[in-house]
Amino acid sequence: MDACLAVDKELEKLFEKYASANERGQQTLDEFVHSLKSFISELLERPPDELVSEGARIAIAAFIERARTVTNSVSTFHKDLHGSVSKLGKTIDRNFTSDFSAIITEGAFDGESRQRLLNEVICEHFLRQGLLDIAESLNVDANLGLSQERKEPFLELHRILEALRQHNLEPALEWAEINRDELNKRNSPLEFKLHRLRFIELIKYGSIKQREVLQYARKLAPFADMHMKDMQLLMGSLLYLNEGIANSTYSFLFEDSSWAEICDIFTRDACGLLGLSVESPLSVGINAGCKALPPLLSIRQVMQSRQVAGVWSSKEELPVEIDLGQDYRFHSIFACPILRQQSTEQNPPMRLTCGHVISKDALHKLVVGSSNRFKCPYCPVEMTTGETKQIYF
Repeated sequence: MDACLAVDKELEKLFEKYASANERGQQTLDEFVHSLKSFISELLERPPDELVSEGARIAIAAFIERARTVTNSVSTFHKDLHGSVSKLGKTIDRNFTSDFSAIITEGAFDGESRQRLLNEVICEHFLRQGLLDIAESLNVDANLGLSQERKEPFLELHRILEALRQHNLEPALEWAEINRDELNKRNSPLEFKLHRLRFIELIKYGSIKQREVLQYARKLAPFADMHMKDMQLLMGSLLYLNEGIANSTYSFLFEDSSWAEICDIFTRDACGLLGLSVESPLSVGINAGCKALPPLLSIRQVMQSRQVAGVWSSKEELPVEIDLGQDYRFHSIFACPILRQQSTEQNPPMRLTCGHVISKDALHKLVVGSSNRFKCPYCPVEMTTGETKQIYF
């Protein structure tokens, strides 16, 4: 982020200098052109056979010299701008690293099993994006052998999303009705939002489709309790059916943002029912890597300058913690309050009889002798290791 801000700051300076140079250059040229026209008019007023006087020759020579001065001035503006553009390029090179070999883990994708997993992730990404031909070509070339049953959910997801982008609600409504029970368990507003959009599409026609609008309003009745406010807005819009809702205070119902919203809701719910993440793992991995790259490069540079590069020897974890933000936290994490370490499968969180939770390693360190008895580090309750229980987050 600091690198982007530094380049952005330099870019703003270049824009300001360009605007200033353009204004000064244009003003200088306009003044010169005006003077040139005046000088030409003055010369044309003289009789054609009149000899050029000494004063006229001096005036012409002075004007030619002024033309050279204007040319040099405009050229100086251009050279100054060229220098600023070159400086911007150097700023980009200085703030952005093109060689990432220092933080690459050798052999990360070696081995047939890892290669296959990587190809499957890429293939799934293409399927999610609707690039079916590319996904099928990768499936064949990499010998993934993905079955039609595995590809079908992605094909259906893309087909319905494409229809929604074309403002066609039928496929999505059919899918929502088939999966109504599962959607209700998730308290999903998808089915109501789809019917709401269909209702809005009908009221666009005004009083011409008044009967259809009133009949379709009955389909919204089952959703009234959970979506009372939205229902009130939809029913209130009917007051302007004859006059034209687009010219009323309810014109916001026709905004295109509703279609973008329904695509997001459908994608989230469909992926949830399929047991998939909303975003493809490939996108998440690349975005997370891009956010983590700057601090990783800084850490590597510090290690190399202090000649402690060997600290970064483990392939399973980083030498420091990198916070990617709330959007990239997918699991609950327990950190032991005693050892200040995150729990793992080998070192799980353990619940004590008093209710406090510590890690398994910390529990073993508290045990005194062979009695397996210890005291809670936060309260005076005494217990044995057999009375503790492993908990799962």
